[in-house]
Amino acid sequence: MIRVVLPAHLRTLARVDGEVKLDVEGEVTQRSVIDALEARCARVRGTIRDQVTQQRRAFVRFFACEQDLSHESPDAPLPDAVTTGAEPFLIVGAMAGG
Repeated sequence: MIRVVLPAHLRTLARVDGEVKLDVEGEVTQRSVIDALEARCARVRGTIRDQVTQQRRAFVRFFACEQDLSHESPDAPLPDAVTTGAEPFLIVGAMAGG
């Protein structure tokens, strides 16, 4: 069971409270987690990554185990602590401005 934490606006869009728990088949990667999330919560499709290019949206970041995984390959395996459910996979809305 993979635990995913969404920012408040995506929780509202997905109509979920707290963490989303997902079953991910095969290797647990950013891509497989987002695939499972979009399959379960279709309303978030296109908000986290572009539907054509499958690239992460510019103002979305991925974290796990206190590490920024945003620039890692979407097909790289996630840390064991995420795959066992000990730690969540965090999807965070980045802030910009000045």
